[in-house]
Amino acid sequence: MSAASTSLPPAVSAATVAGNLRRLMAKYHLTYDDVVDASGLDERTVRGIARGETRPHARSLARLATGLGVEVDQLFVDGPSIAAAGFDLATNPVVSQVIESHPELFRDWAAADFAELASRFGHGGSLNEQGAVAAAEQMNRKREVLQQVRVILESTDGPLLEDFVRLLYDRVQVDQ
Repeated sequence: MSAASTSLPPAVSAATVAGNLRRLMAKYHLTYDDVVDASGLDERTVRGIARGETRPHARSLARLATGLGVEVDQLFVDGPSIAAAGFDLATNPVVSQVIESHPELFRDWAAADFAELASRFGHGGSLNEQGAVAAAEQMNRKREVLQQVRVILESTDGPLLEDFVRLLYDRVQVDQ
């Protein structure tokens, strides 16, 4: 974005910036007050950006990015997974509310993790708050187990784990 630019680039929607702001707030465990303090923007501006109600000026975006400790480009990320997450968030709006109200669940999440959560549905439709929290907790448990598996695979017990996983995998494949 050039210094002469006064608002979002034409291809970037306010919703994209809003989703990225909420994602980064959850990732870094930030409240609105934290973002206000770090960016120097007023709370109404930050909340308006987070809800996608405003098209912020370049100065506001620069201050927001600096306050979040990221490059301005991070506010414009719109890859295929982010685009799919945008659709999923629109059809599963409680996910955004859960991200905002339970930032502790989203420590170290990547954009793909948020996209996966937004793409999940409960019985009969979109997730309710309890379902979204349960899905996030389940995803966190899986991430923890995968991290433990990575550690074990690098140890002398790696071959044993490989054999065990192969045995369980074969068992699951037979049952299907």
